[in-house]
Amino acid sequence: MRKILGFIALMLVISSANWAQQQPNVLFIAIDDLNDWVGVLKGHPQAKTPNIDRLASQGMLFTNAHCQAPICGPSRASVLTGLYPSTSGNYLQLGEQDIKKSNATTAKAVFLPDYFENHGYKSMGVGKIFHNGDKVGAFDEYGGIFSKYGPAPKKRIKYDPDWFPEKEGSTQTDWGAFPEQDSLMTDFQSAAWAVKKLQQQHEKPFFLGVGFIRPHVPWYVPKKWFDLFPLNDIVTPAYLPSDFDDIPEMGKRVAEAPMMPTTEWLIKKNQWKEVVQAYLACLAFVDEQVGKVLDALEASAHASNTIVVLWSDHGYHLGEKNRFAKQAIWERDTKTPLIIKAPGVKAGSVCKAPVQLVDIYPTLLALCNLPAYTMAEGHSIKPLLDNPSARWKHHAVTVYGIGNSSIRSERYRLIQYEDGSQELYDLLRDPNEWTNLAIDKKYTKTVASLGKSIPKTWAPASKHISYPFNSYFRERYGNK
Repeated sequence: MRKILGFIALMLVISSANWAQQQPNVLFIAIDDLNDWVGVLKGHPQAKTPNIDRLASQGMLFTNAHCQAPICGPSRASVLTGLYPSTSGNYLQLGEQDIKKSNATTAKAVFLPDYFENHGYKSMGVGKIFHNGDKVGAFDEYGGIFSKYGPAPKKRIKYDPDWFPEKEGSTQTDWGAFPEQDSLMTDFQSAAWAVKKLQQQHEKPFFLGVGFIRPHVPWYVPKKWFDLFPLNDIVTPAYLPSDFDDIPEMGKRVAEAPMMPTTEWLIKKNQWKEVVQAYLACLAFVDEQVGKVLDALEASAHASNTIVVLWSDHGYHLGEKNRFAKQAIWERDTKTPLIIKAPGVKAGSVCKAPVQLVDIYPTLLALCNLPAYTMAEGHSIKPLLDNPSARWKHHAVTVYGIGNSSIRSERYRLIQYEDGSQELYDLLRDPNEWTNLAIDKKYTKTVASLGKSIPKTWAPASKHISYPFNSYFRERYGNK
């Protein structure tokens, strides 16, 4: 009997070892404030992102992926808990230590790295995965967030809202060549930490989260990155001064960013091209850091057994709609890059279906053959990874505060605000969203169809919101 029991124990050990060897690893790359100015997404003709483009050539690129909230904290909370903001109450900015304090539902949520740990994985993270690092201890190993958005010069280079008495709120927005060396940048240090982890052997399958800061403001990177984009050659985005003429008043209030520069001001100061140059420079810099991590993976023993997902927490306006900000629910704010490389996914494939960042959680579980997370509100996009043309009945839903939602189909975007006012855009014919079709009776059925995806219930806003962003949100949620 002892021999039999010993043999069974040995087989269990061998079986466990074989499972660890066969179970796929996950490399989870998050990039802060990256809109669709990526080479393969063709959001800007001068974007230089060869490494992100390379990953797209090895996996599937989703050209119609959208965040669940157009600002860092609630977007990341949604990705990492699998919950919509309308369920969690996490509508505005908050730290990860407060994500589960919003209501009884979020209290039961399991953070994505923890879920992998609960199923035999080792979790590691570095940089900005959660909004402020890893104050909740979600990772077995966390490498730090270093200087986060820094380093920064002693004095602002180009912009400070304190210079303008009419500006409200604070922002790190500024631009210019700083510092002198890449090695001083947070993303350089995060990439180096991740590279070391990929060069190591691990007894368990691993979940490795790598969070890059740029192109989040301030738009500072060393001068060599600016030199890639001669200022005189810079192409600015499409801008229509009369764009807001058919936008509801509530839409204007929700999207107000009183601390940020406007397109009109930058045109007057001859700074628009400089901002675009700085953003492109930040993209090129962070792309190189992504490339270091991808190169390390390809050179490692984990190369053939690691799923890679790359995403950004939301988009960003760079002059469209008189804005230099996120914090709205138009296309440029909600659209994000999403690339997944996994065994069985056809290299270089492209999917146009409307998918969401909240879909990442159930998708990774499906790809890793892990038990389903019953609280997940997103949908596994594995059927699309198997066939990018597969029938997809879901819409992408983004919310910004209670009652303000954006519904994205493959062709249209419906926006409905708290007061019931609406916008509708045909992205096929009107990619800049210049013509609001919501008042046109020809589109009544389209509005009604998309409207079915608007959240039916809205959780009360978290009491832990750190600060509202404009007069509308201050009135709605009060100064917290």
